[in-house]
Amino acid sequence: MILSLSVAGPLLRGAGGVLNKTNNKTLMADFRATLQYKSTEEGGRYTPAKSGYCPTIKFSFEKGLFGGVQYFIGKGWVLPGETITADIYLIISGYFQNRLEEGMTFEFTEGARIIGTGIITKIINEKLRKQ
Repeated sequence: MILSLSVAGPLLRGAGGVLNKTNNKTLMADFRATLQYKSTEEGGRYTPAKSGYCPTIKFSFEKGLFGGVQYFIGKGWVLPGETITADIYLIISGYFQNRLEEGMTFEFTEGARIIGTGIITKIINEKLRKQ
């Protein structure tokens, strides 16, 4: 089932990771990452991104693009060119079972434009941890 993430509520702290209440569904973050947003001059966004932002994510080991939601830690907005820590929820996390590990890098995009890069610093959803 695809959840409408446009009505994401406030973050809730829970055992094992960050939880988010969306349409009465509880979402658990899949991993924590350091995100580096490109500046506007580097081809990044022209406007700030709000926590709960949903760019597509591209991992180097996979050809496809995947939906992901970024929940910023300690900050509601991020400006182009800034670095921030975020909890990431993958829309189809089951696809990544046994495929992710700390230190893995990824890009996040708006359409064909790469607007930033990330590095996984902590796997929260243990089912995704590479064996």
